[in-house]
Amino acid sequence: MLSNKAYDTLKWIVVYLVPSLATFVGAIGASLNWDQTTVVVTIITATGAFLGGLIGYSNKQYNKEQ
Repeated sequence: MLSNKAYDTLKWIVVYLVPSLATFVGAIGASLNWDQTTVVVTIITATGAFLGGLIGYSNKQYNKEQ
């Protein structure tokens, strides 16, 4: 189980940082015709989904104990 600080940090990353980063990379990559833009954006969003699953599981475990 995660500590409150770790949970809050991961939640901030998943909710704000990952979607913003994916959007930024997608927009800049498309503008500059980067070859691997789609691959990079897919990896970023998959990482965000994975982290979201982890914090969701941690939250479920925490609520079960309360």
